[in-house]
Amino acid sequence: MGYFLETLLGGLMTGMLYSLVALGFVLIFKASGVFNFAQGAMVLFAALAMARFAEWLPRWLGFESLFLANALAFLVAGAVMFMVAWLIERLVLRHLVNQEGATLLMATLGIAYFLDGLGQTIFGSDIYKIDIGMPKDPYIAFESTFQGGILVNKEDLVAALIAALLVALLTLFFQKTTTGRALRAVADDHQAAQSIGIPLGRIWVIVWCVAGVVALVAGMIWGSKLGVQFSLSTVALRALPVVILGGLTSVPGAIIGGLIIGVGEKLSEVYLGPFVGGGIEIWFAYMLALVVLLFRPQGLFGEKIIDRV
Repeated sequence: MGYFLETLLGGLMTGMLYSLVALGFVLIFKASGVFNFAQGAMVLFAALAMARFAEWLPRWLGFESLFLANALAFLVAGAVMFMVAWLIERLVLRHLVNQEGATLLMATLGIAYFLDGLGQTIFGSDIYKIDIGMPKDPYIAFESTFQGGILVNKEDLVAALIAALLVALLTLFFQKTTTGRALRAVADDHQAAQSIGIPLGRIWVIVWCVAGVVALVAGMIWGSKLGVQFSLSTVALRALPVVILGGLTSVPGAIIGGLIIGVGEKLSEVYLGPFVGGGIEIWFAYMLALVVLLFRPQGLFGEKIIDRV
């Protein structure tokens, strides 16, 4: 029982990190109705900015405090992501209002390649480290309840708590604020939203800024765990099944989908892997997403679209 709970807890914490990346996809889709292929590149670009500014700022300003370096680096990297969001809206999205979804998808694909190249040009292409002080050593919990206790990774636990806090704040933002309701209106119909006075350009800038902050937090956490390298952009591929499972229009769906996939990956690898030679964790999420697509194409919590002709 203790080993099962240990595996379950590990899956839940991994699932929260998947949800954090998936949120970026959901935010952009809710505001523009397009799948943002550049989300992985945004995570990488934000992580590179965080890692490099944490290294450069103490040298430029002459201090040695790790906390101060990380705090300033986070603020500067956040400002950079805000600038990136503004430029994307000004130079790309503004000229593609009311275009077909495929056109917007290809635009985000171009943005992804551009950010990959720009990040390498500005910040370099080596492997960098983000040290935000998260504890690395695991600890044993519930020793008195279960034989041998439950091994808990402190770093994963802290990362999951940060992800959960950000998810809660974003949910409140979408449900309780005027701007959040305007974002949902723009997602439903661009032209109708414009006709009632909602400024489409400003809304897109806001949502890309929010997605940039989400990418920064995700990049900071994943960079702390895995190191900042260009393979980090592929972490978005791990979040794709989460989006498909939960639904492209649902913030709660991204959370629950991430938890389901995180737990499913861990349990299937531990309990089914030995019978098939292992490797289930690599493809489990995609097979689960495929099954969901067959029976519920909009995802578990996505909005079912009915076109009347």
